Amino acid sequence: MHNTDQHNYGLYAVAVAIAVVGALALGLPVATLLFLAIALACPLMMIFMMRGMHGGGGGMHGGGHDTTHESRPGDDPPAKRDQPRPRS
Repeated sequence: MHNTDQHNYGLYAVAVAIAVVGALALGLPVATLLFLAIALACPLMMIFMMRGMHGGGGGMHGGGHDTTHESRPGDDPPAKRDQPRPRS
């Protein structure tokens, strides 16, 4: 499956550039734009980093978590205390 979100960063940059030029053309001060950029930097970085951490999947539909409970060859064997005792 091909994830198309990775190819849209250029479009996001163009949209931001158009918004900045439009805001400046309407007379919004540069200081206000800088304040908005600083205020939005943290939440936007968190969104992009979380999306990257989960493999770009969306929510509960194909996220990056493996929910199987099967043992793998490298897993530790169960401890002796976890095994049932034979009845005498």
